[in-house]
Amino acid sequence: MKLSLNLLVVYVVWGSTYLAIAVADRSLPPLLMLSARFLLAGAVLFAWKRRRPTLRQWGAAAIVGSALLVIDTGGVALAEQRVDSGVAALLIASVPLFVAVLDRVCFGIRIPVGAAAGIGVGLLGVGLLVGPSGRIDAYGALILLIASFAWAAGSTYARVAPLPEDTIVSAALQMLTAGAILGVLGLGAGERITHVSGASLGAFAFLVVFGSLLAFTAYGWLLRNAPSSLVSTYAYVNPAVAVFLGWLFVGEHVGPREVVAGLVILSSVALLAVRHERRAAPEPVGEALRPYIRRQEARRSEFRSAPKLHELPRLAA
Repeated sequence: MKLSLNLLVVYVVWGSTYLAIAVADRSLPPLLMLSARFLLAGAVLFAWKRRRPTLRQWGAAAIVGSALLVIDTGGVALAEQRVDSGVAALLIASVPLFVAVLDRVCFGIRIPVGAAAGIGVGLLGVGLLVGPSGRIDAYGALILLIASFAWAAGSTYARVAPLPEDTIVSAALQMLTAGAILGVLGLGAGERITHVSGASLGAFAFLVVFGSLLAFTAYGWLLRNAPSSLVSTYAYVNPAVAVFLGWLFVGEHVGPREVVAGLVILSSVALLAVRHERRAAPEPVGEALRPYIRRQEARRSEFRSAPKLHELPRLAA
């Protein structure tokens, strides 16, 4: 249940940020807007938890935050000034391919046939959804591909990085470090905030509360508790959500092609989810081990040198 809820948050909320970023960009410079967004959200989470992370944890958070929030999110904000959102969604959908390759190279994880089919179907669905949109700006497309790789690399590193065990604290550190870096980059690029419209301010508030506080924390939990192939499916679903919200709020056209593409995308998500459930079902959980542990402790209580089996729940958690 918790897995499904976190996936739903990442699917829906991050899909809606396409529209929110477009509205915020109307009167806010992109890098400084992102800097304020992440600094504010990170400060709220950090103040809530009141933990004292180590320097090693700060360093790991800075690396992950730079990849996910500076290079990827900042790159998307810049690229959308040169390419339309449809092209951006199509190129960002390359994240699962980079994730699969990095998992194979870094961890030796084989790509199952079912997962590979799910990735292929997902890319087909995104291609149907976006389709050709005329001439694509080469510089903008390159930024988006680099951003996609950065997100995949940061997500892969986050699985083994010495981040805080508490995903909320981890998210806070990543957003604080990324916000500081984005602020320096924005000021260095000559960005300035002059007039802010009410619509942009509302979109900014949405990005802080839902896009950062809620969705990014959910994504951090998924990185630690779900397989890469399943987590990366957000790149397929987000464009479908963005198209739906564009149709609902600003009257963008949605025809049969968009409907078919949405069904294909959801099919890819279902295929990957089924693969995950089949692989996850045989794995024991801590609760299931406790009766066994108690029996073994009773049998071996006479052996003083025997390992302490009460440590097993922590190892299995």
